[in-house]
Amino acid sequence: MTPELIVCVETIVRGRMEGQGAGHGFDHVGRVLRSARHIRAEVGGDRSIVDLAALLHDVGDAKFHDGIEKSAELSREILGELGVDAPVIDHVAHIVDNLSFRKGDAAAPLSIEGQIVQDADRLDALGAIGIVRTIEYGAVFGQPFHVSGNGDGAEKTGLRHFDDKLFKLHALLNTEPARRMARQREAFMRQFVDQFLDEWGEGDG
Repeated sequence: MTPELIVCVETIVRGRMEGQGAGHGFDHVGRVLRSARHIRAEVGGDRSIVDLAALLHDVGDAKFHDGIEKSAELSREILGELGVDAPVIDHVAHIVDNLSFRKGDAAAPLSIEGQIVQDADRLDALGAIGIVRTIEYGAVFGQPFHVSGNGDGAEKTGLRHFDDKLFKLHALLNTEPARRMARQREAFMRQFVDQFLDEWGEGDG
């Protein structure tokens, strides 16, 4: 596969995701691609598969398609129209169909390329970017960041999302480079939560 193909897919995905927000726009895809390339440089894997899967992993995100996940379907459509070989299309579609957190135990095993892209995607939910993305999501979908007295989690909030998902991601990562990056990012997030709660008047201090 040529570099021109990667550029072409990037252009198509950028156009498909134009105006898509809530922390899941093309800026997210670009960061996932960058992190995936960084991880792949350490652990190996087919660069073209990694690049294509990273670019296409959110092209049909369920949040913007009436709750129906379409990334695998749209990946097949895009790559097929570009004349990509069937085995490559199948590999990329399998990755994007099985890397999301919401898939849970129903996800099929991933190749090393899939594990790399999954790690890169999960890394983007951590650290300073992860905090901003959580707030952006709440702003778009009307979810408050915090509600006093919500210790039982009766109302979904951005802060509750940290415990429900984000602080679980480190244990789910596949590669050592990703785990190394996640440790620093999670530590920053925990410091942020402590500071936020202190300022809110609900901290331990």
